[in-house]
Amino acid sequence: MMRLPRAIYVATEPVNLHLSFDRLAGIVRQQLGADPRSEALFVFHNRRGTHVKCLWHDRSGYCIHYKRLDRGVYRIPLAIPARATQVAVSRRELDLLLQGIDRRALRAARRTVQARAKTRRAPKD
Repeated sequence: MMRLPRAIYVATEPVNLHLSFDRLAGIVRQQLGADPRSEALFVFHNRRGTHVKCLWHDRSGYCIHYKRLDRGVYRIPLAIPARATQVAVSRRELDLLLQGIDRRALRAARRTVQARAKTRRAPKD
C-alpha cells in the first residue's frame, strides 16, 4: 500500500510534464527550494490545467502519480504571497484538486449566482 507524505505542496507555475523523476526532483530543489527526498509530496501542473504530476520519495525511491482529466481543469491554488513558488495544501484539498472542475458546471453555477444577484437587486413594487 502506498503511503503519501503529510506535507503537500502545489507548484504555482506550470511545468513541462514531459519531465520525469530526476528533472522534477531538480525543479523541487532549484525552483521550490525544497528537498525532494523530504517527507513531502509535490504537485506540478501544465499550462492549461488539464494534467498534473505528483512527485514524492517513499524512502526507497521516487514515486510519480500522473493524471489527465477527461473533461474540465484542475483548480490550482493561488499563491499567497503573490510571488510564492509553492502553496501548502491539506490532504482534503489535494483530493479536491485531483477531482478537477468541469468548466460547464462552473459556468452554470456562475450563471445561477448572477441570476440570484440580479433578482435581489431588482426593485420591489
